[in-house]
Amino acid sequence: MADRKNYYPFIPKGSSLESFKSVSPNDFAASQYGEEVLGKYPYTSSLYFDYYPQNSSPADRKRIFALKNTLNNYLYLSQHYGFNTEYGNKATQAINLVSIPSIYYGSSIDRGTVELSYYVSGTLVAKLQDINKNGELIQTTGSQGLNQVAGVVLYNEGFLLLTGSWKLDNNFQETLIYTPTASIDYARWTNWGAGAHQKPNYTTTSSFDLNFEGVNYINTITMMVHAEKGELNHSNNPTYIKAGQLRVNQPITTDNSYSEFAYNEIKNTVRYPYENYTGSLEKHTYISKIGIYDDNGNLIGIAKLAKPIKKTENRDFTFKLKIDI
Repeated sequence: MADRKNYYPFIPKGSSLESFKSVSPNDFAASQYGEEVLGKYPYTSSLYFDYYPQNSSPADRKRIFALKNTLNNYLYLSQHYGFNTEYGNKATQAINLVSIPSIYYGSSIDRGTVELSYYVSGTLVAKLQDINKNGELIQTTGSQGLNQVAGVVLYNEGFLLLTGSWKLDNNFQETLIYTPTASIDYARWTNWGAGAHQKPNYTTTSSFDLNFEGVNYINTITMMVHAEKGELNHSNNPTYIKAGQLRVNQPITTDNSYSEFAYNEIKNTVRYPYENYTGSLEKHTYISKIGIYDDNGNLIGIAKLAKPIKKTENRDFTFKLKIDI
């Protein structure tokens, strides 16, 4: 019977150095040095929405101010990234901050793939797309706000900042949104995703859609393997020896020597185009696998070729191997 193994998750650290987020202070204080502190699976992850009404207190906008330098760093892509420009002041304007955990996209969100849709009673009211691939979320459909920039994307950091506060359609007054201030409002991009977390931020008949692609960078090691001329032309494979001969598998050992049986004939597979004639023996092998060893001579990996390569004594090869790490 196979041994059962225990797998423990990492424990996220709390805001205080005196405890962990998932372990009570009393349990943390009572633990001894070297004692295992265990967490529980499964951990979950989901999109998170932070709505900031216009002119809300700076003390309530800590996450927005934390992104100030990051936003200004992308000014070379678009002025809409600027924290305080002619397009708005993110310290005071209404903002819907959408946080996307990296587990959804990997290394970064693929530029130009973000698409947001706003539905009312099952009808598509408006859509945002980064058609210029510069991070600007431009409204591409809808009766109001067409071709306007309604927000920006932080592709490497995984944030959407939606600042479009115009009414998406005057014909959908019955689909009202209750904002965190409990006031009735029309469908706007700043209200996109309302209801994803808690009341009173919810919608009665609206639904939302977000599509994007992720980019995941994988580190690789490249190795060059050389098969020089005159080398690797012998094999211990039984088929290398001509059939029907006496085969001595055990080496001959004495006090002064170690030798293998030297009189078995190698099978000659060289053929002439003439019938019943065989060409002169040319030692050759077929390379089908390449072993990878560590510094101590331990086999740590095997690379397999799709098709065996014929190796003769006058041929040399170089194989290029790539391994994901």
